[in-house]
Amino acid sequence: MSGIQLTGLASGLDWRSLVDKLIAAETVPQNRLRSEKSAGTQKTNVLESLKTSLTSLQSAIQPLGTSSDAFAARKATLASASTSWATSATAGTETGTYQIQVTQLATKAQRTGSADSGKALNSSADVSGLTLSTIPITTAITAGEFTVNGARITVALTDSLQDIFNQISTKTGGTVTASYDPASDKTRLSSSTEIVLGSANDTSNFLRSLQLYNNGTGEVLGPKALGVVSVSAAIANANLREAITSTDISGNGSFSVNGTTIAYNVNSDSVQNVLSRINASAAGVTASYDKVNDRFTLTNKTTGDVGISISESPGGLLGALGLGNSASFVRGKDAQFNIDGGPTLTSASNTLDDSSHGITGLSIAVTSETTDSVTVGGDNAGARTKIEDFIAKFNAVQTFIDQQTKSSTTPDGKVTANILAGNREVSDIAKQLRNKIFAAVPGLSGSIQRLESIGIDFKSSSSILEVKDSGKLDAALRDHGSDVRTLFSDTTNGLSKRLDSFITQITGTTGTLTTQTASIAKQSKSIDEQISAMDRRLAQQKTLLEQGFIRMESAQSNIQSQLSALNNAFGTGSK
Repeated sequence: MSGIQLTGLASGLDWRSLVDKLIAAETVPQNRLRSEKSAGTQKTNVLESLKTSLTSLQSAIQPLGTSSDAFAARKATLASASTSWATSATAGTETGTYQIQVTQLATKAQRTGSADSGKALNSSADVSGLTLSTIPITTAITAGEFTVNGARITVALTDSLQDIFNQISTKTGGTVTASYDPASDKTRLSSSTEIVLGSANDTSNFLRSLQLYNNGTGEVLGPKALGVVSVSAAIANANLREAITSTDISGNGSFSVNGTTIAYNVNSDSVQNVLSRINASAAGVTASYDKVNDRFTLTNKTTGDVGISISESPGGLLGALGLGNSASFVRGKDAQFNIDGGPTLTSASNTLDDSSHGITGLSIAVTSETTDSVTVGGDNAGARTKIEDFIAKFNAVQTFIDQQTKSSTTPDGKVTANILAGNREVSDIAKQLRNKIFAAVPGLSGSIQRLESIGIDFKSSSSILEVKDSGKLDAALRDHGSDVRTLFSDTTNGLSKRLDSFITQITGTTGTLTTQTASIAKQSKSIDEQISAMDRRLAQQKTLLEQGFIRMESAQSNIQSQLSALNNAFGTGSK
């Protein structure tokens, strides 16, 4: 309970409020210091913002100071507006117009396997063991109904091929018979009269899957063998026409394409697994399967007259896929072209670049055997964009300094000063920037020696830059690009060098802005120390005052107690 103190119980005086007011009066110096610190913080923030703005200006001028692609940029255009060709030119490409005649496009080399890699559906005419859902044919059979001579045949995927043959015979009254020829691997429909297949409301694709089409006769025979390779099944069960014998006891085998070894296992890998493995390898080819013709191909991923080499032991997978010695090979072609009627040049790619035609930086992607003209000229857009960005960043710095250093006076004479008003060093930054930009670059021999020469100047009575003559700037970039580049990029006195060095100087560790912010930080630390010392002194003073009033209250209470005892002993009327 010793910590609870009620003021004025004995004296009737609210001494605690009096102590608070006395102490509050003593805090005026601290509040003044806090206001001073707050002003310093605001000034630091403004100086940091100025530093950021100057850094942005530095970043905008630096690209103009390199011997810059900005002024050597090129644009390549094709004469034909409807062409599918595409062209581009890098910085520094020699300007001019070139007539390109393409007489041959580049193609890819291809190794194509023989057709019918899959074996026949069955080795005999008895197809009662062939279930429709698992027959390895080009197009899987769907359940539903189809029509033969107006009779509806119902197809369930659990049926055998013989079940369907039986239905055809039964539902056509024996007038149409169906059979399978294992020698040709084809299905045949026979009748003594014309056979009419299908109707508009058929729901099963059985007829098309078995390649049975109307021909106006009583004899319908599929055009090609039915059996195909089951690329998703394990290789051992893929219905391949040729057996694979070149494996170890566990079914492992391998082959190489362009010197890259591809391993497989006939029991665990599918044909599709192997195709994907080839495509993902360093062999540089694309392996694919043509289900319609039941054949495999290897195609180079790049164009040009280069081969596809394979190596495999007899009885291997490539041979079973028809890609062995029996495969046909079509060589790739190099693109052939000439420039301005000169000698025939070649390129392995249909993108004609300087490695094939010798014009550094020029690239032409051709898509047809025809003639077109390519014109390479200067591309001023990039350089102009960079110059305009520099102008905008320069003006941003000037505007910021003007706003932060100005003072204004109201009609009644009241002066309002912004945070950096009177800061001569900051005002001098703006002035020096203007001088460095406006002055001529000494040592230049061309007609362009200052910004004014390319149509850029300050607005009247202003520190703001602008492009006063847009045509003059475009003409300078187009006709005197190297002189404009030197104006900015001269390593000794170029505008970029001047500004870059100056900004580095004032924003560096010993620069004006860094020095000022460091000084403010030092003052702020000193103010914090002063406030802390004052706070400690006031806390002590407050404690002394409170203790004095507490002793006074105690004395008052004792006196009142003694007086009360006397009154009780002698009565209030005693003298």
